Amino acid sequence: MSDTDEITVYSDYVCPFCYLGRVSLREYQDEREDELDIDWRPFDLRAQQRGPDGEIDHSVDNGKDEEYYEQARENVERLKENYGADEMTVDISRDVDSFAAQVASLYVKREHPDAWLDFDAAVFEALWEDERDIGDVDVLADIADDVGVDPEDVRDAVGDDEWRERVRDQFDEAHEMGITGVPTFAYDGYAARGAVPPAQLRRLVEGE
Repeated sequence: MSDTDEITVYSDYVCPFCYLGRVSLREYQDEREDELDIDWRPFDLRAQQRGPDGEIDHSVDNGKDEEYYEQARENVERLKENYGADEMTVDISRDVDSFAAQVASLYVKREHPDAWLDFDAAVFEALWEDERDIGDVDVLADIADDVGVDPEDVRDAVGDDEWRERVRDQFDEAHEMGITGVPTFAYDGYAARGAVPPAQLRRLVEGE
């Protein structure tokens, strides 16, 4: 195994299981001897419900009823306890759109890679711990400033058609790769889907 390994993670910030999956991944990273980097790939859970004005339209059928969301809350509560994610709120945040956050994250990942992991973690924390609206560019600018990235550059990127199109291309690429849900962890041609425990991530990467 090389000194630096890399796992690909498909995720969407509005997915509570993506937050919990990162908690699990962080635990696995901490127990490894060798570094394990994250190659983050954005995924769009709001595609069917996002109107032309960017608002989330709940009248659009996304195949998920109230029974689904109640079951999701129960699963989140269980995993939250299992993973010791005491800071997490259990709101499913159905009114929040992550598109702007994913644009900002892709910009930081490509232009300020050393700051990206901190930015990524802070976006998850802003939504799932502090209940901030990560669809608000002011929130994203504040997060950028906190991790040492010029907030005005992030504001510009979020409003830039080229960066927005790059994120859409990433969404398309995820579908072309056969990704149908998140989080999905991929390594060396194998994948694990869901907020799987650290032991399963170890088996995925190390085959143990």
